[in-house]
Amino acid sequence: MISREANQKIRVLYLDDEENNLKSFKAAFRREYDVHTAITSEKAFEIVKSVKPHVIFSDQRMPVTTGVEFFNAIRQIFPDPVRILVTGYTDVNDIIDAINKGHIHRYITKPWSEPEIKVAIDNAYDLYSTRMALDKKVEELEKSNHELSRFIYSASHDLRAPVASALGLIRVARHEVTDPLSIGYFDKLEQTTKELDTFVSNIIDYYKNSKQKEIMEELSFEDLMEDVLEIVKSHLGSVDTRIDTEIDQQNVFKGDPYRIRIILSQLISNAIKFKKEDQESARIRVGITSDLDEVRIEVEDFGVGILKDHMHKVFQIFFKSSDTRSGSGIGLYIVKEALDKMGGSIAVDSKPGDGTLFSIKIPNKI
Repeated sequence: MISREANQKIRVLYLDDEENNLKSFKAAFRREYDVHTAITSEKAFEIVKSVKPHVIFSDQRMPVTTGVEFFNAIRQIFPDPVRILVTGYTDVNDIIDAINKGHIHRYITKPWSEPEIKVAIDNAYDLYSTRMALDKKVEELEKSNHELSRFIYSASHDLRAPVASALGLIRVARHEVTDPLSIGYFDKLEQTTKELDTFVSNIIDYYKNSKQKEIMEELSFEDLMEDVLEIVKSHLGSVDTRIDTEIDQQNVFKGDPYRIRIILSQLISNAIKFKKEDQESARIRVGITSDLDEVRIEVEDFGVGILKDHMHKVFQIFFKSSDTRSGSGIGLYIVKEALDKMGGSIAVDSKPGDGTLFSIKIPNKI
């Protein structure tokens, strides 16, 4: 049993249309509990609002409303009190229905006994206290999660400028040296800094995707692809890449440009990273077909592919199919989360050594 403060009594409300039953209940339990009684549901609502009882008992058969109906109404406004039905009738179907729907915690048959009611009150209070403690923990966790997310976003956002500056300085400095060894060091430093820049960008995308509401705009996929290719180029620099695009948009498409841009840039960047070692340049095909119902997007590469055992893990956060490749392991997770926000879907087909095909569907919100 969960302990309570010594001076705090369990607050109990009993609703019944018979005055004698109310008097008997109060006389039996007023010394041990803070007992309140009501002869009508209207009076009971007033008491619940002012007193905030921990446990509510209600008779089932009353002239205006049944106990089940009262509990169904009370839980919509005051869901916290634990509800117990008291009945002298065999309303089995009503009682089972109420329990199944979560309207009541349990029921007690008349005539009740004092020990039975005491056990019911104490058990109900334990349940109430557990629920309140759990709600408090959830609230604290949500607050901590929000504060942590804000900190990560702020820190990532503040890192963008210095990382971009460092990358620019590295590129300038690299052109000032001729020694092959120094050039090699600068190349490695540039690659590492670009990885940091990509990781920071992914963190910002992850935060914005999780917090930002869906924004509906009419989209031109030609213009969208131009933006995406600029984003990819800024992150990957001088990596030799061939991207073939096929766009068929014959109608108006309405969707979230920010999230679709994230999806395309993440998939294309991912495809470039996982080209084969013996490939001179990464080769990628992007196909976009839009109609009145949806847009279908295919991003296909001809790189190393994905192992069959890894296929079901690729959308998990921080999953990396290879420790030898650069990447944070959150890119495909962001893609899946962004699609979920838009009501879209994604499928993956891959064969090691032959490449990977991601097939996406996003509903048209016109």
